[in-house]
Amino acid sequence: MPNNDDELRQLRQLLEIPATKEWEYAVRLLLRLVGEDPNRQGLRRTPLRVKRALQYFTAGYRMDPKRILNRAFNVRHDEMVIVKDIDFFSLCEHHLLPFFGRCHIAYLPDRKVIGLSKIPRLVEVFARRLQIQERLTTQIAEAIEQHVHPRGVACVMEASHLCMMMRGVEKQNARAVTSSMLGLFRTSEKTRSEFLTLIRSSLSS
Repeated sequence: MPNNDDELRQLRQLLEIPATKEWEYAVRLLLRLVGEDPNRQGLRRTPLRVKRALQYFTAGYRMDPKRILNRAFNVRHDEMVIVKDIDFFSLCEHHLLPFFGRCHIAYLPDRKVIGLSKIPRLVEVFARRLQIQERLTTQIAEAIEQHVHPRGVACVMEASHLCMMMRGVEKQNARAVTSSMLGLFRTSEKTRSEFLTLIRSSLSS
């Protein structure tokens, strides 16, 4: 079964695309398919702009969550740590349209904590990939569980999806809310309720 590199090589040969020109040819083809002229003045630099934009939007493939979470501090703190209202954007893997919103994360330390700025950075690692919101939520929580080893992790994400707003059902005010509860956040109703109460003012506000 061919890998991605083999498939790209075959497509390049079939379409006679010069090496390093894949982005330009792909975007020019898309412009022609929608009925545009890629040679008109306003579109001449569009392939380069699209290349740079998509590389930025998918930078998470080139980031390692382990490196983000590799420094922890030994602190005698066993109460809940919450970072809420983390803005994020991502690209829906089904239509390559954006979805965006806010993320709320909590964990219960087990003798060590991580820098607060690490949590928004972790969100970026997974959000800047082609995603569905359900998987994105789970990946964030599981990464903290795997690399920080807390007693519990919770992640709640609320997002607006342009694939629902611009096409399909065209519902501009619909929002999707997803959650992932691990450890004590899953097994202890009291812990879960405390977290949800603390972030409730941020949801749908």
